[in-house]
Amino acid sequence: MASQQVILIVEDEKDLAELVQYNLQKAGYETLAAADGEQALELLRQRTPDLVLLDLMLPGIPGTEVCRQIKASARSPRVPVIMVTARGEEVDRVVGFELGADDFVTKPFSVRELVLRIRAVLRQPVGVVVHSVDQIARSPSGKYEEYISLVSPE
Repeated sequence: MASQQVILIVEDEKDLAELVQYNLQKAGYETLAAADGEQALELLRQRTPDLVLLDLMLPGIPGTEVCRQIKASARSPRVPVIMVTARGEEVDRVVGFELGADDFVTKPFSVRELVLRIRAVLRQPVGVVVHSVDQIARSPSGKYEEYISLVSPE
């Protein structure tokens, strides 16, 4: 049997962290949890997860700095990061994406949608970013496969 994919949940709201952890475990993922940025970075030094769910507004080290360190680390530069935050302004999303976030989810959110977003991010081939359906439609044939060949680093 294949090993479970590991998701690190970095969330300081205990009830929300437990809700997300419970639902991800039910969906077949192994979970690790950190209540602040410092604890998250310590867990990342011990084990590299398959994906990080990262709250932006954390006590101590902010989520933006945690994301920057994840992407700068030799151990985890390709670990996908989904930022989860109450701050949904465009500037917050832009900063998150510039720091290397792979997706952005605004609170409150549907746990079901979050699980589906996690599955989608984990399905993406390394180095391929699908920005929008519009970009696929603008590829010469409008086909997903052609779009992937245009943006793939190979």
